[in-house]
Amino acid sequence: MPRRSYDQFCAVARALDAVGERWTLLIVRELLAGPRRYTDLHADLPGVSTDVLAARLKEMEGDGLVERRRLPRPATGSVYELTRHGRGLLPVLSALAEWAGDSLEERRPNDAFRAHWFAIPLMAVLGRCAGTVAGIVEVRINDGTFRLRLDPSGGPAHTDDPAEVPSAKVSMDAATASSLVSGRISPAEAVKDGAMEVRGDSRLAEALRTAQVPAETDSARC
Repeated sequence: MPRRSYDQFCAVARALDAVGERWTLLIVRELLAGPRRYTDLHADLPGVSTDVLAARLKEMEGDGLVERRRLPRPATGSVYELTRHGRGLLPVLSALAEWAGDSLEERRPNDAFRAHWFAIPLMAVLGRCAGTVAGIVEVRINDGTFRLRLDPSGGPAHTDDPAEVPSAKVSMDAATASSLVSGRISPAEAVKDGAMEVRGDSRLAEALRTAQVPAETDSARC
């Protein structure tokens, strides 16, 4: 089936021509941490059919958002990874996550869950606490972990690189993560209440652990 287009000479319309199809931005979300095999993508995109996933990846390759490469030996198979053009969608996903943060007040009965789905919204939340201090934060939510690279000079990034040693380790449950993202509590309040634990003796860990609650009630700040 040919792809549909808005046929408008407009930057917003052109962007939606490329990423407006169902599942496309969620594929970007999965690939922001680094290259993924097709089977891994399918496992972390519950609800997508194999045919639709294959079609979206092919379209994204055609639009220059994704590239496929074979793994060097002795590994076998191929992985998909974002191009520079595709990685440029991180601020878009960050803005969408912040815009919809208050919709996570309650998990619906049929909602699937993966810990790393909190990576993008928590980048903004923890980044405000870190301020000018850069480093890798390992975040554990329930039984899942992921890593965030907080770097004020280059912007935050979700990373899956095991070679990068974390400067701080943060742990919380899913309820606390959703409260942070929705703005119901601040990170400083979560640390004070014991809902979020920060481990490590680095400057970054100290910044996350000792962040002050704002004088004015504003949970969107640290």
